[in-house]
Amino acid sequence: MSEEANADVDGDGAVEAPRDQDPEERLKRQRDDLQLLNQVMRHDIRNDLQLVGAYAELLDDHVDEEGEKYLDVIKRNTQSAVSLTTTVRDLAEVMLREDVEPSRIALDRVLSQQVEEVRSGYSEAVFTVEGSFPEVAVVGDEMLSSVFRNLLRNAVQHNDKTPPKVRVSASVDEAAGVAEVRVADNGPGVPEDQRDEIFGKGEKGLDSPGAGIGLYLVRSLVEIYDGDVWVEDNDPEGAVFVVRLPLCEP
Repeated sequence: MSEEANADVDGDGAVEAPRDQDPEERLKRQRDDLQLLNQVMRHDIRNDLQLVGAYAELLDDHVDEEGEKYLDVIKRNTQSAVSLTTTVRDLAEVMLREDVEPSRIALDRVLSQQVEEVRSGYSEAVFTVEGSFPEVAVVGDEMLSSVFRNLLRNAVQHNDKTPPKVRVSASVDEAAGVAEVRVADNGPGVPEDQRDEIFGKGEKGLDSPGAGIGLYLVRSLVEIYDGDVWVEDNDPEGAVFVVRLPLCEP
């Protein structure tokens, strides 16, 4: 019997992989497909979106007051889509990894860098850093920056206040051997019954209401580092996303 005869055809008429295909070969093909998708996302789609954003900026002096509202929507959604391509790229990088062991990374350097990067991208938001970030090394790698970048962006993008306010702090519990980072916002908060689902932890995973790929990536990376992440109520309003990471021995 031919390979085509062994293949399944789904409801849309698409031919799936043969049932007797070698699992390793199937996995390799899936990884190749993911790499291709990652390249398309990182280059083609991202470049097109950045071009749209650049032309939108050029229209500032060419629209009337009514047009400004629509132009702002274009700018805001283009910026959000560019951010999404970065998140998808990072998620693909995590999925394509093979036996990469976390090592040690300077928490203060990564946090400071991401606060400044996200602050420059969201001029409408107010970012406040409480105190100074502790100069400690935590379990992690170069992808730890994606954890904080997504939490900081999330605090702005899902905020219904003008201006969005984000407060970042970090502390160390030497006795417990952990560092804790808190990203607080003044947005609508997260209902208690959705606090697992927004990280893709619910039974439906990313199909859960309110679940986002950025928070799913955050959870995936923090678990790789043997850490924990959760969300709490902020006082008097908003949410606080908390990341706890193991300290590295001096």
